[in-house]
Amino acid sequence: MKKSRIMLSSVAALSLLGTSACVTDPNTGNQKVSRTAIGGVGGAVLGGLLGGVIGGKTGRIVGAVGGAAAGGIVGYKMDQQIKELKEQTAGSGVDVTEVDGGNAILVNLPDGVTFDVGSAVIQPAFRTTLDSVSNNLTQYPNSIIDVYGHTDSTGSDSFNQRLSEQRAQAVTNYMVSRGVASARVRWQGFGETQPIADNTTEFGRSRNRRVEIKIIPFDQDDVNAAQAAQ
Repeated sequence: MKKSRIMLSSVAALSLLGTSACVTDPNTGNQKVSRTAIGGVGGAVLGGLLGGVIGGKTGRIVGAVGGAAAGGIVGYKMDQQIKELKEQTAGSGVDVTEVDGGNAILVNLPDGVTFDVGSAVIQPAFRTTLDSVSNNLTQYPNSIIDVYGHTDSTGSDSFNQRLSEQRAQAVTNYMVSRGVASARVRWQGFGETQPIADNTTEFGRSRNRRVEIKIIPFDQDDVNAAQAAQ
């Protein structure tokens, strides 16, 4: 039996404001609580979320802004980014969702169209889609980016761990080569330890073989907090 490796991630508790502004979500046309209002409590909300990113938040935020101001608010821009990502990746098999209580974006790259079986070489036909994702990330610079590699349970633990790392690194390197600032991006492989479906079926295994790009926005309050913590 394989040894199970359990990796725990921090989940930030989100606070609700007593008084909040509303905006129109460009994805649905519905009114919703503005993330600007939520983020306006300072680093408390997003700061807690960012505490769970690879390598910690402080140095990565400072490195991402290069000493400059964040120059924007998360709220509507994040909704717009989600809308554009969905449009730019439509028909590619890529799934774009909000995660962490609506405070981050997860871009799920499916294994079948991203890589050949057992390979960490990005398929040529998928590079156009990754180009679109990379361009989107450069257009919305106020975020840090985690890239996670995952496999199914077929094969040895060591092989799956290595393959997940190689795939996460391949996606990271590709995005950096397309203009995404390297200071914003970190990668990590999880092997088979974080399945999202049943590994006893082919459908489940195909879902577990994936690379995820997590986009975690920050605002000026987060920049100020990170700079003060150095």
